[in-house]
Amino acid sequence: MSGPDVTGRPDDVGPPQQRATPPLDGIVVADFSRVLAGPLATMILADLGADVIKVERPGVGDDTRSWGPPWRGDDSTYSLAMNRNKRSVTLDLSDPDDLVLARRLAERADVLVENFRPGNAARFGLDHDSLSARNPGLISASVSGFGTGEDAAALGGYDFLIQAVSGLMSITGDADGEPTKVGVALVDVVCGLYTAIGIQGALAERARSGQGQQVHVSLMGASLASLVNQASAFLGAGVVPGRMGNRHPSIAPYETFQAADRPFAIAVGSDRLFALLAGELGLSELADDPRFATNADRVANRDGLVTAMAPVLATQPAGHWVERLRARGVPAGLVNTVAEAFDEAAALGLDPIVEAPRRDGGSVPTVRSPIDLSRTPTVVDRAPPDLGEHDDEVRGWLEEPHR
Repeated sequence: MSGPDVTGRPDDVGPPQQRATPPLDGIVVADFSRVLAGPLATMILADLGADVIKVERPGVGDDTRSWGPPWRGDDSTYSLAMNRNKRSVTLDLSDPDDLVLARRLAERADVLVENFRPGNAARFGLDHDSLSARNPGLISASVSGFGTGEDAAALGGYDFLIQAVSGLMSITGDADGEPTKVGVALVDVVCGLYTAIGIQGALAERARSGQGQQVHVSLMGASLASLVNQASAFLGAGVVPGRMGNRHPSIAPYETFQAADRPFAIAVGSDRLFALLAGELGLSELADDPRFATNADRVANRDGLVTAMAPVLATQPAGHWVERLRARGVPAGLVNTVAEAFDEAAALGLDPIVEAPRRDGGSVPTVRSPIDLSRTPTVVDRAPPDLGEHDDEVRGWLEEPHR
């Protein structure tokens, strides 16, 4: 399907850019989601070339527009994080005329993404069953907190809550401290990633069958899946994992150490790497010590291993050890601040920041997509939109007869 003609995009000014057609070019996404998981999923699709039309409440918009500080001018930096490459149209779903336009958008879209409260999609006529009769190729993606079961539907799905009830908090934090959340809304992020993957799988299947389908991802399910080896320890061996601070339940040494000036991380995942580490620390005898000869031995005798290593590591600055260990191929790195992390990524050639252009000639700095496609790279055509920035063009398209 094709969306409305785009006017005022930065790449429409002057000679057309010479670039490959992005992989999802021509795919129209009706984005009725808000906050993080759904908007992140649709931003991923937008980075891959989809035309994402973000539907927002008039005068209010996505909840995150008011989530500050911090602010960049009048914009919440939270909202800026997951809304680039989209267009914003304001539609009041309680207004009959606007609801007609919302349904038209859904009927003309390839993908619809929503995280309405249970029952609201059907109440608005925006549920998959209602829409697929008129748009059989539609892929409807729903994000929920705890699933679609009768008891689950009434529960509020917030990232912090899911981190608690899914077990993620129980394995995060110091061993003798209280359960701790991850420093970002990780469950929302993982759920958004799974949602984007599910949508692309459904698009690939539609290319064969011509039929759409419904995609559903819950925050609870995404969080359980994110437990990976910890979940497998429980399912496969009956082990209920607990908090270990920065230590790993199955690998050693794989944790942070205190250098003379600051902490840094060492991640040794093989006996060969351990021998290199021990040699660089002047502790070659540790590699032959039966307490530490194999990874299983080192895990069993972790405290003794740390006792042997820590005094040596405390004699020099962290940067000294990171440089020496990396030179020998031993994985090591500083515990960076966010600012230092961007600096290191830039120094390594990742070019982690991309400027998203605004209509007024300015730009908004955003994190570059980590998806690197060799022939059809991701695109950043526009900054996160102002509320209702594209009302005229999108409403005009929806009011035209459908071709």
